Amino acid sequence: MALEFTDANFETEVLNSDKLTVIDFWAEWCGPCRAIGPVIEELSKDYAGKVNIGKVNVDHNPQLSVNYGITSIPAILFVKGGKVVDKQVGAVPKSVLEKKIQANL
Repeated sequence: MALEFTDANFETEVLNSDKLTVIDFWAEWCGPCRAIGPVIEELSKDYAGKVNIGKVNVDHNPQLSVNYGITSIPAILFVKGGKVVDKQVGAVPKSVLEKKIQANL
């Protein structure tokens, strides 16, 4: 199951992690976000133990959205070593996200 990243745990779970972390910035009212949600869950199972995969609810954690310049959702950031190494805005097929994960492992 995808992790839930918040303003409170982001530094520990994402920035200090030695693994690639995939973060889905989303909101409950966002249709494309709901469409990509199951893909994020599948990826979290497929890459369990290898990649941290989680979600940030932009309504509940506005500071993270500001910090990362999130203006459109869904926005998926790929973070490694505390730095954003790739980004995907908008709902895309699972294969697109898998290619980005593989490229940054």
